[in-house]
Amino acid sequence: MDNNFKYLIKLQDIDAKIKDITLFLEKTPSQINDIDRKIEESFLAVQSHKEKLSQNQKKRRELDSEVEDVKANMAKFQRQLNDVKTNKEYSSLLKEIENAKNKVENLEEEIISEMLASDDIESEIKTAELKANKDEQMFSKEKEELIKKSNEMEEEQQNLIKEKAEVEPEIPDDLLNLYQNTYKGNSGIALSPVTDDFCSICQIRIRPQVLNELKEAKKIILCENCGRILYWKDQS
Repeated sequence: MDNNFKYLIKLQDIDAKIKDITLFLEKTPSQINDIDRKIEESFLAVQSHKEKLSQNQKKRRELDSEVEDVKANMAKFQRQLNDVKTNKEYSSLLKEIENAKNKVENLEEEIISEMLASDDIESEIKTAELKANKDEQMFSKEKEELIKKSNEMEEEQQNLIKEKAEVEPEIPDDLLNLYQNTYKGNSGIALSPVTDDFCSICQIRIRPQVLNELKEAKKIILCENCGRILYWKDQS
């Protein structure tokens, strides 16, 4: 019985390691995707600022064009002053010219505002580019380390599977079946050492008679509360 428990304990240790590695490997693809997404987001931020600058430049071209159109109209009104025949027409043209001048001033102020905004956007682009390059280096290194660790874990997993295949034949079939069924029904923990008179998993107190039987290790005893296979800790 002592040897059987030693093999069971070893088997559970192997299964626990395989389970941890499996969980790690299952998460790895999504973690890699998250890293790639972070890199992409950094460069998308750069692209967003560049698009903002492009819109700014487009707006300035439109404003420049509008200024030219207004100035052209103003020049036309100026020429028409020489041809008017009444004071009313003359006053009307002067008003149009004045409105055109005011509009040009407003447009030119807007152009200056867009030029100042352009300087800010260009600064934002430089900052975003620096961040994107830094993020790419940092996250690429993180990704490289994750892939390396994943490969190492896969190799360790294969070694554990081989080790498990060597341990299982050392355990009697009925005991192995009990272990496997208990493992499946108890969140991957089939064995529970008894420490300080308690089941270490569910913390229920073990009856004195059961404690004596555990110390003798002459038969398999299941926890009355959680159903796991109990063993006296000294046997480990």
